[in-house]
Amino acid sequence: MKAASPIVDIKSLRKSYGANEILKGIDLSVHAGETVFIIGPSGSGKSTLLRCCNRLETPDSGTVTVDGVDLAAPSTDINAMRRRIGMVFQSFNLYPHLKAIDNITLALRKVSKKSRAESETLAMAALQRVGLAEKRNAYPAELSGGQQQRIAIARALALEPKVMLFDEPTSALDPELVGSVLSVMSDMAKAGMTMVVVSHEMRFARDAADRVVFMDHGVIVEQGTPAEIFGGAKHKRTQSFVSQLER
Repeated sequence: MKAASPIVDIKSLRKSYGANEILKGIDLSVHAGETVFIIGPSGSGKSTLLRCCNRLETPDSGTVTVDGVDLAAPSTDINAMRRRIGMVFQSFNLYPHLKAIDNITLALRKVSKKSRAESETLAMAALQRVGLAEKRNAYPAELSGGQQQRIAIARALALEPKVMLFDEPTSALDPELVGSVLSVMSDMAKAGMTMVVVSHEMRFARDAADRVVFMDHGVIVEQGTPAEIFGGAKHKRTQSFVSQLER
């Protein structure tokens, strides 16, 4: 049962770089516990949209409201909001000189001001969620790409976010390592984590998404259930994109 009020509410969102308009008036709502996949060709604005959801990019106009807070409002503490909005990138962004557990506890201690003991308890719980408790003392160089990405997910989860954003989380991984990351994401979705995912993993989108959003040229062309988008898309642009994936 989804909450009546969306946890992420995007209205009339526009973003340009010079004369190049990337987002052309996006409207999108995501409800608590929902897993929403954003798909579309390269350059369609997917990653820019995601980055506006935690103000890594500042929109030119429109609003992004997360958990009832307008991210662009002058009174908003954006660092406090980013603790509620976990983000996982295609690059793992782990500190190479820190062990896995220290990569996770750093933000807990420095940003959330938690004690070392509490930080380590939260970090170990997050490591267990991603199936890597035994790697707590490993350095990033000692881990596979898939394990590093799972550590990056654990780092975001440890902050106990309300929403998780994923920007192509498997695109930098060797094919045989992708499954371990998707398995963790699937478990998170089943546990009720609100997730917005930009990804080319269409089989995963079919299985895990509550809703699939197709973007092209800075607009949302169509959205619906996986069955509606992959099996019965109404718009020709969506049909063309999906048919290319299945070749």
